[in-house]
Amino acid sequence: MSKVARRGKEAAKQAVQLNNVIKTYIKAGRAAPGPPLGPVLGQRGIAIGQFCKDFNDKTKHIKPGVPLPCSIYINPDRSYDIKFNTPPVSYFLKLAAGMHKGAYQPGKHILGKITLKQVYEIATIKKQDENMELVTMETLCKQVIGSARSIGIEVVRTVTAEELAPFLEEVEETRKVVEEEFAALKLEGGMK
Repeated sequence: MSKVARRGKEAAKQAVQLNNVIKTYIKAGRAAPGPPLGPVLGQRGIAIGQFCKDFNDKTKHIKPGVPLPCSIYINPDRSYDIKFNTPPVSYFLKLAAGMHKGAYQPGKHILGKITLKQVYEIATIKKQDENMELVTMETLCKQVIGSARSIGIEVVRTVTAEELAPFLEEVEETRKVVEEEFAALKLEGGMK
């Protein structure tokens, strides 16, 4: 067999192996055999009940409900390996700002505030991910700040309790007004 043919076969094997990777978000301690996870694993011949049990056991030390980006590597013998990353930046930002949802119109409405110290802490956590090893902390902090802006969170140097209390009251009023506007738009058929 020629070198070219051998390389072609090796590339085909690697392509098959790459198709056996499932990337998804699963909440910690809440893997269930139902959709969307169950059908995807079932198509590849994985015992769904056993997978859910293994996943929930591996994530029992994490707060239940935290979204975890996972890569599930499926082997030819129908066994699997699970790799976890840290939760997404948006999860940490909303947690730090005390928000449940991001802003409907991020450039127009600011619905949360976080400090530079919180940005640095989030970047430090995200630095633990495999794909972030070569990224500098400065770049990672800039990415976190950009993500904060995109969901309606303002980044400030420091914030005191005296400044935060009136801001939170203003945010609640703004959120109510914005939600009423969007509900009216939906009723009119202007938004889907």
